[in-house]
This record gives sequence, structure tokens and C-alpha cells, in this order.
Amino acid sequence: MTTAPTETATYAVVIPSVGRPTLQWLLDTLSAQDVDARHPGPLEVVVVDDRRGDVAPLQLTVPDTVAWTVRTVRGYGRGPAAARNRGWRAARRSGAEWIAFLDDDVELPAGWAQRLAEDLAACGPEIGATQGRIDVPLPDTRRPTDWERNTASLQDADWATADMAYRVAALEAVSGFDERFPRAYREDADLALRVRRAGWQLVRGERRITHPVRPADDLVSLRVQAGNADDALMRRLHGPDWRAAAEAPRGGFAWHVATVGALGVTAAGAATAAGAAALGRRSGARTALAAAGTGAAAWGWLTGRFLMLRMGPGPRPGDPEFLPELSRMTRTSAAIPVAAVRHKLRGRWRHRGTGPWPVPVRAVLFDRDGTLVHDVPYNGDPAKVELVPGAEEAVAAVRAAGLAVGVVSNQSGIGRGLLTRAQVDAVNARVAELLGPFDTWQLCPHAPEDRCACRKPSPGMVLAAAAELGVQPAECVLIGDIGADVEAAQAAGARSVLVPTPVTREEEVAAAPAVAATLTEAVASVLGTPTGRPAVPAGARG
Repeated sequence: MTTAPTETATYAVVIPSVGRPTLQWLLDTLSAQDVDARHPGPLEVVVVDDRRGDVAPLQLTVPDTVAWTVRTVRGYGRGPAAARNRGWRAARRSGAEWIAFLDDDVELPAGWAQRLAEDLAACGPEIGATQGRIDVPLPDTRRPTDWERNTASLQDADWATADMAYRVAALEAVSGFDERFPRAYREDADLALRVRRAGWQLVRGERRITHPVRPADDLVSLRVQAGNADDALMRRLHGPDWRAAAEAPRGGFAWHVATVGALGVTAAGAATAAGAAALGRRSGARTALAAAGTGAAAWGWLTGRFLMLRMGPGPRPGDPEFLPELSRMTRTSAAIPVAAVRHKLRGRWRHRGTGPWPVPVRAVLFDRDGTLVHDVPYNGDPAKVELVPGAEEAVAAVRAAGLAVGVVSNQSGIGRGLLTRAQVDAVNARVAELLGPFDTWQLCPHAPEDRCACRKPSPGMVLAAAAELGVQPAECVLIGDIGADVEAAQAAGARSVLVPTPVTREEEVAAAPAVAATLTEAVASVLGTPTGRPAVPAGARG
């Protein structure tokens, strides 16, 4: 039962996207929502373009009649967890109390915005998130395929971010999504667990969305086995009982292990038999062949069982989809157990030393011109180097905290022929004389038209600095004064803080995940120390 809201709650919408055509349809269904003073629309909609590489901007159409803005920020293909973090941290500047996350392949029925407003208004201060209800339309003329049933499982999923609204304060309290989850799998359950453990409650709302089954090729069920690596990460972060805590159903992984074991026995028996035969040991060869036969029989039974379990709820003989489904299920049922076990083992090895989110900061990288020193265009004269206010104190605070310190600087004057490398090195030496030695210096000598991988906003210098310092990019924070600094950090998987100057564009400030008024404030927000002014919250460390 829904109730009219007693007071309105403000929210922004965040949509991570890899540029699927369904994104425009989602925006169209959002634009068509009826809103009023008691059921307001979003303050803004942030689309996170999570395509990889240097791509043309997304072309989105939004009617002039809607009361909210739609803007796009880049996500750089680091996965939906990182993209959602980028989006909510940018959207927070709208002043929204809530962030409504939507997937780019859902549709909003009429009345969704009104139901969302009612769901948010019904949330007391102890509620950290409210989940929408998901409808997956299935064929009514035949039984659903394996992929259709897989999509339909979203209807019963807990805390799926296909439609999930989180309170901004809750996101800040846990530093948002764990960006070590690289795909749309388990990152939502991980966030829900951490928000609950931070003292918030999660509830189901009354609003509904439609999630159509998107087209997929014949091997999609094989590729999704990569999610087993995320299960390994969940176990590492939340313990062996994480499924019960996250209300996640158990899968059939134990059966996959048995199937792979039977396959291993078959292979080992066949190899042993071949070796024994080569040595003339007939008795040993017969014994080994018997073991191989037993393993092969067990593998065949287990694989057949898996195939029947997958085909049982699916199309019936005589349905046009039956034979294509049988072909898909036969091929993938033989391959899935091996893929599942391989991904699980890979995940356990990769995350054997993984600790809680967020990862600690181990290095602070500074832009040079406009951040540490006043920007003198194409400066080759050390005598013109002048520190910005607070630079000496900020760098000293980073060193005192035991963190590595580095500089990443575009120096296109070299590529343009306006400066020599020796002049740039002399200016850098003067900076180091004033601020002390840096653990790494990274500079890009190329002109913009060279389209190199190191010039900011490309991530090359951030990645090189992290490698030289022996840290992961996620353990670095880049502090700079323009959008290119933020974009370079984001593309590398590092965090960022923007310290605007008169040359910083308004749209760069709006898109930045974290902003500080001064360099001293920026460093204080990274270190978590007070400055006398409001520091950037820990969850905003972009």
C-alpha cells in the first residue's frame, strides 16, 4: 500500500551506460513521467559514459519541457561500480538527498516518478536505501530460455541496482561502491552489506520498472561465469557465510567442482594408461584405463544432469526455439563447469590479500602549474617559479603522513618547440628546492596533436607514477586545478580532488567527484584532518 508523501525528498538519477540503444528509451520514459510539487522529478540526471577508449560523446535527446538537466560524465570503462561512484559524486553537487540508480536497459512505466517520491518520503532517517520492484516480461507462447530465466531472476534479487535509491549520507559513510568489482555482479550486494553494517536499514519500495530481456549470443551463459571471481571477492570481504548475509541464493558450484574432478580423473587415468602401456606394464595400464572410464562415466552423468536441469524449464519439443536452445545448452553445459572453477580459483588467488573498501591512500600526486606553483605559460625560467599559498604546508603534510609524493605535469611547450627539456628540468629543480624532493616526477613533453597516452587527460602519467612508486592506481590521489587532471585520475582508476582556479571551467567543477577550495583543504580531505572549513567527505574522494 502506498501513501502520499508528507514531505518531498530531493533526488538525482544516475545511469551508468556503455552506449546501448536502450539508454535513449530509458531517458524517453523518464522524460514522460508526470511530476508535481508533491511528487517532484529529479534535480538532475547524470549519465556516466562508461565506454572504453577515446570515443565520440553520447548523442542524447531530451525534450525541452522537462524540468531537470541531463548531463554526461566519462567513466572510462572501469565497470559499473566505478561508473556509479563517478555519477553519484558528481550528482551530489545538485544538493540531492538521494541518488536513484537506474540501469541503462530498463524502462520506466507511467507513475514511476510519483511512486519513487512516495517511497522516498516513507523512508525514516534510519533508512539508507529503498529498492524498486522489477518486472521482466517473458514470452507467453512458450517456456522461457535459459537466458530469459536468468534475466527474470532479477525479479527476486535483493538490492539490485537496476532500480535502487541510496541516501547520499549512506553512500558517503561507506565510500560508495567497491570499484574492485569489475562487472555488474555482486557489487550491489557488497554495497548493501556495508551500508547495513554501517547502521542503516534497507527496504523495498512500491515503485516498479520493466527490465526487458536484451538480445544475447549463444555463449552468453559461458561468459557470465566470470562472476565466480566476484564470488571469491565477496568471500574474502565478508567471510564464508556471505551468501546468507547478502540474502543471495546458493548456486551449483559444488556440482561444477565434482564435474571438473571427474574430468581430471579421466585425463589423469588416460595419461597414466598411456605411460604404463609404453613401459609394457599391462596390468597398470588396465587399472588406469578403468579409472579413466569411471571418471568419464561420472563426467558424462554430471554433464547430462546439468544439461537436463537447464533444459527442463525451457522450451518444449515442437517449439521453434527448442532445437536452438538444445544446441546452446549442450555446448555450454559441457564448458561451464570448467569455466566456473577456473574463474573462482583465479578470483581467490587475485584477492588473497584484498582488504576492506576503500583502499588506503599511499601516494598523493600533484599537478604542477596552477596547483603547486602559479601558472606561468610555457615557463622555462626558474626565477619565475612562485608557490601557490599553502603549497609548502600541503606537501609537508603529505610527507608527514608517510605517503609518497609525486608530480604529474603536461609540458606541451617541449613538443611545440617553445621550451627545451633542459629548461623544464631547471624549473622542476626549483620546485623541488622550494618544496623538497618528490618521489616521482612524470611529465609529458608531447603536443596535443601527438595524441600520446601520457598527456592528461590520458592516464599514462598516473599509471607510470603508480608503477614507479610501487602502489596500485587506486591507492593514489591526484590533486589538480582543471578537468584534465580529474579525467586522468579517473581513467587510471585513481582518485582525485579538484582545486579550482580562475581558469577552471564551470562544467569541470560540476563534473568533478571531489572539489576543495584550497590546496590545503584538498590535502586535508585526503588525510582526513580538519582544516577549519568543511572538508570533502571521505566518500567523495574521487
